[in-house]
Amino acid sequence: MLTQNQIGVLYMVGSVICFSIMDICVKWLDYYPVGQVLFLRFFIGFIPIFFIIPKDKIFSFYKTSRPGLHTFRAISGALAIIALFLGLRELPLADVVSLTFGGPIFVTIASIFFLSERVGIKRWSAVFLGFIGMLLIVQPAFTDVNYYYITPIVFCIFFACVAISVRSLSKTEANYTIAFYFTLLCTLLGLITIFFTDWIMPTFLDFVLFFILGLCGSIANLLLTQSYRLAEASLVTPIKYLSLVFAIIFGYFIWSEVPKILTLLGASLVIASSLIIFMRENKLKKQIILPRT
Repeated sequence: MLTQNQIGVLYMVGSVICFSIMDICVKWLDYYPVGQVLFLRFFIGFIPIFFIIPKDKIFSFYKTSRPGLHTFRAISGALAIIALFLGLRELPLADVVSLTFGGPIFVTIASIFFLSERVGIKRWSAVFLGFIGMLLIVQPAFTDVNYYYITPIVFCIFFACVAISVRSLSKTEANYTIAFYFTLLCTLLGLITIFFTDWIMPTFLDFVLFFILGLCGSIANLLLTQSYRLAEASLVTPIKYLSLVFAIIFGYFIWSEVPKILTLLGASLVIASSLIIFMRENKLKKQIILPRT
């Protein structure tokens, strides 16, 4: 029999694999409009959510007294996802994944302004270290004038907005309620783009990829949440950085992408930064913020 910690580790590994598959599908389907990809990602992503709603809440799970904050969380999450999708289309997979690890850096900064939190020298040092790492990763943007390197950073900024709003929502709302409204509003935002862009009828193979994309995106978040519920956060959090290994492997074998030394060095600094922030917040018994949306 496996212990709760061991099961939690397996859930985290499953989450990392699902997120990696989602990223690959997004990059592979780069000839479809972003709005169409957003719509199908979340429309199909509804399926796993309904399986976590308790039977006694099936007719009332959607009730909420905080529609405004749900809307803010959903719009922030949608903008983060759009920025991520654009980055995955135009940049090496390892570069994008490395930069998304900078999310906790921006959460720390946002906590100062929106939650009036006091940040000590350790977390400020981690923030500084993380920014140096991010500058090393985006170095090609300065030499090749590739403006798409800003998209993962935009993802991190809106990720911070998501994290702050989820910290507040989770005090009164169930996880399935938060997930439902996020998925619903992102689906609607994606659907609206049909009036502004020319959607493409997917081939059978592409529809299968969209189906995998939607399922993996939702399942990854569910596995991530369950992992933190079952296991010690200090044990499972470092496992999420396996996604960089997967990004390097898949990027090389599918798109012949070879990560630069500066990318690997920068990623190491960003990972070290986010781990320092995590360990400090874990010591302060603060809520764990999930690393993706």
